[in-house]
Amino acid sequence: MKHLDLFSGAGGFTLGLKQAGFSIKKTYFSEIDKHAIANYKQNFKDAEYIGSVSNVRGRDLPKIDIITFGSPCQDFSLAGKRKGMEGDRSSLILEAIRLIEECRPRFFIWENVKGTFSSNNREDFAAILQAFTNIGGYRLEWQLLNTKRFLPQNRERIYLVGYTGEKRGGKIFPIPESNRSINELQRQQANICTLTTRYGSGSGGSYIAEREFDAQEVIGAMRGRNPLNSSDRTTGSKTVQRLEINKNNVTNTLTSVQKDNLVVTDRIRRLTPIECERLQGFPDNWTRSGNYDGEIKITPESQRYKLMGNAVTVNVVEAIGKQLKINKL
Repeated sequence: MKHLDLFSGAGGFTLGLKQAGFSIKKTYFSEIDKHAIANYKQNFKDAEYIGSVSNVRGRDLPKIDIITFGSPCQDFSLAGKRKGMEGDRSSLILEAIRLIEECRPRFFIWENVKGTFSSNNREDFAAILQAFTNIGGYRLEWQLLNTKRFLPQNRERIYLVGYTGEKRGGKIFPIPESNRSINELQRQQANICTLTTRYGSGSGGSYIAEREFDAQEVIGAMRGRNPLNSSDRTTGSKTVQRLEINKNNVTNTLTSVQKDNLVVTDRIRRLTPIECERLQGFPDNWTRSGNYDGEIKITPESQRYKLMGNAVTVNVVEAIGKQLKINKL
C-alpha cells in the first residue's frame, strides 16, 4: 500500500498503522516544521518528503491507498482563541480534503481536538462533514477517543475514518474496550513515569535516567487561579499560580507547555522526553535525533516536547488500523 501522511509530525499515524499490520510499501509525507521533517526522515528512512501540503498535487503522486492527517488544531482548541475554520491554521484541513478528492484513497483517517465538535456553535464540524461528503463515495464514521483507554494520559481526540465500499460488512467504530486487567494497567503506568533524573550536559542537555523513585509519584500542573475563588474563569481576574494535583492516575494532555505536567514527589520536575514518548506510544528516544539535510543531529529538547505534544497517539491509531483490517478495508 502507498501512504500519504499530511501534517506528519513525529509519524504517529505511520507507526500505528505498521503496528496494526499494514504493509506500507511507500510513504510520502508533508510537513513544514524542520525538526519534525528531520525526525521523520530519521525514523522512516524510505519515506519521501514532498513539501508543504499547499503545494502537493495528486497528479504528481502515484496511486495512493491511505491518507492520514491530524490537521492543525489551534483554532478549534478549547484553550485557543476559537477562530475555527476561519483561522489560518485550521483552514488547512481544506487542503487535505482537496487531496482526498484528487487521490481517491481506499480510506483516510483524520484526527483533531474535541473542541472541533463545538467550534462556532458546531457549524465548523458540520461544514467539515459536508466537505467530506461532497467528495462522494466514502462512508464516514467517527468517535471521540481518549488515550487513557490505552495509556495513562488524558487526551481526548476526534478520530474520523472515511472508506470506500459501502456494501462491506462491519464498522470501524466504536473501538472495543480494552480487556487489560487493572494490574496490567498499573504496571504500565509505573513503567512510563517512574524515572528520576539529573540535569547534565548529556546529549543536547537531555534528561538522563538514573534510578526509580522510592516515593509515590503524582502528576500536577501549575494553574493560574483567582486566589479568592479558584473556580472563577472571568477574563481579567487577578490570578496566582498554584500547584494542582491530578488525582486520576493519568497525566494531563501532553502539550509543549512545561507547567501542564509536573511530576511531584519530594520535589517537582517536568516529565522527561522519554516519558512523553511513552505516554504517546512511541519507542524510547524516538525524538532524540533527526536527519537534518543528511546530517544526523541531536534534536533540541524543547522541540522533543513539541513533537510529542503535537503527535497522535500511536496506540489509538493502531486500534483503528486493526478495525480496518478486521473489516477488510
